[in-house]
Amino acid sequence: MAVGALSAAEFRLLRDYIETHCGIALGEEKGYLVETRLAGLLAETGCSDYGSFYRLAANGSGTDLRDKIVDAMTTNETLWFRDTHPFTILREQLIPPLAAQILEGRRFRIRIWSAASSTGQEPYSIAMEIHEYCRTHPGIRPEHFEILATDISPSALFLAKAGRYDDAAIGRGLPPGMKERYFVPQGSVWCVSDDLKKLVTLRKFNLQDSMDPLGRFDIIFCRYVTIYFAPDFKRRVYEGFAKLLAPDGFLVISAVESLLNVTNAFDALSHGGGTYYQCRP
Repeated sequence: MAVGALSAAEFRLLRDYIETHCGIALGEEKGYLVETRLAGLLAETGCSDYGSFYRLAANGSGTDLRDKIVDAMTTNETLWFRDTHPFTILREQLIPPLAAQILEGRRFRIRIWSAASSTGQEPYSIAMEIHEYCRTHPGIRPEHFEILATDISPSALFLAKAGRYDDAAIGRGLPPGMKERYFVPQGSVWCVSDDLKKLVTLRKFNLQDSMDPLGRFDIIFCRYVTIYFAPDFKRRVYEGFAKLLAPDGFLVISAVESLLNVTNAFDALSHGGGTYYQCRP
């Protein structure tokens, strides 16, 4: 069945649908992105054009098609210890004062949220940093930490839960020695060790939904996500983080994102060549 090109009207319909369901804001120049990423789903559903595909999705054909559209449109580009400096900040600036409170009996756990965990590299990198810290700091144990990892993409979460990575994926950013210490070879893939998996709880979550049920956090990682959001939604997300963070809690975002002119709920701090943010009391 021949499929026609995406018209301007069809693009606007699908653009609004995508923003409604996953928060991604697409400029007028992104028609090619919608057309190429959804072409396979058009074939799968038997739709002859993007207009009928939109109507099928919008008329409540269930969450399955919506999830497939979200999967197709979300970017899952990631690697281990991405950009390095956020993990230096975590190890040298964020964990130590919180760990000191545990040793002093003023807290019992440290909660960290990886708010766009993709296929698992970020939360498992955080878990590796925690294990490395515990190895050199007596009295601090991995069970003092809890990592919640969420993503909107069902397929990304499936891969993260499986924790199985081929040589190409395992080689992207993993420091020397980490593979042997925290992964188990299984045929042609490397599997995340049970010690890391114990630290990470993976679940589907849409940043458009209420964050309140997730509880309080000491540290939130949300990197390379809000660059795709409309300004109002971006502000709501960051202010939602501020409400969830414990007093003086920390937010880590990417170098291409900024809170400038978005929210004044955080103070910017610098360390190790990178910027991170502390929640204002």
